[in-house]
Amino acid sequence: MANLVKQSVTLPASAKALYAMYLDPKQHGAITGGKVVISAKPGSKFKAFGGKLTGTMLQTIPGNLIVQAWRSSPFHKSDPDSTLVLRFTPVNSNKGRIDLVQVNVPDHEFKGVSEGWKKYYWEPWRKYLAAK
Repeated sequence: MANLVKQSVTLPASAKALYAMYLDPKQHGAITGGKVVISAKPGSKFKAFGGKLTGTMLQTIPGNLIVQAWRSSPFHKSDPDSTLVLRFTPVNSNKGRIDLVQVNVPDHEFKGVSEGWKKYYWEPWRKYLAAK
C-alpha cells in the first residue's frame, strides 16, 4: 500500500527565496551537501545525493509551487514514482513556509522518506540560512 507524507516547515527566508533556492542547483547542493541537477522546466530530470534521489519536474508555478515525480534509491523497480508537491507560502517579510505533500510513498520507504525530509532537508536548510 502507498502512503502519504505531509509536513510543513517555516524557515527564515521569504517564500520566493526558498522556492528559488530549491530550484538553484548550486544552492540546493549547498543545502543538501552534494551535487544537484534540477530545473524548473517541465519534463527536466532531477537528481540529488549522488543519484539516490531522482525524478522529473512535472510543473512549477514561479515562486509558489513545485511538483515532481520523485523516487529514492530504496524504491523497488516495481514501485511507481511518488508525486512530490511543495507549496511556498509567505509567513511575513522574512519567513516562508513550505508545505510538503508526497503521495504514493511505498510502505517499505515511508519511514525513510518521512524522516529523510527532516534530516536531509529541513535541518540542513535551517543551518544553511543561519550561516548566510
